Amino acid sequence: MSASSLHESATGLLETWSPATGPEQSLREAMLAFLGSAPRGCLREHAPGHITASALVFSHDESEILLTLHPRVGRWIQLGGHCEELDATVSAAALREAIEESGIGDLSIDPELYGAQAHPITCSLGRPTRHLDLLFKIVAPKGAVPVRSSESTDLRWWPVDALPDDADVLLR
Repeated sequence: MSASSLHESATGLLETWSPATGPEQSLREAMLAFLGSAPRGCLREHAPGHITASALVFSHDESEILLTLHPRVGRWIQLGGHCEELDATVSAAALREAIEESGIGDLSIDPELYGAQAHPITCSLGRPTRHLDLLFKIVAPKGAVPVRSSESTDLRWWPVDALPDDADVLLR
């Protein structure tokens, strides 16, 4: 568990990912180039930008998705956040973040990359940076009841086909 294991994990995920669209293919190549020049690029200390671990938490039947109203962003987004040196892989970071932010302990993660996004943001560094999100599909057990953490203004299940208008979520 270290910056190098996170870097290796992120690189491996992107190298084996086969995105369907041209924009996603371009983003994949840009992220790989970024990682090629940033050995500690999976950690928030890398101020020009950093890989983040995002969790698309679906209900057990995948009819709903759990979204957080993020206090800093002010929009409904997927769960997730920064990788930490204690995380062995980016998927482990996504699962940790999902558990912390949802309060649901028995989540099941697909370790393959679901998608990727890039966002300009002013995060906890206090200055503008870029989050390079690696997204993972996570499924909650039947009857899971989320518990809002201090990192969220609100937290709730949304029907996959009826997301809030201002939601910033990548669904397939």
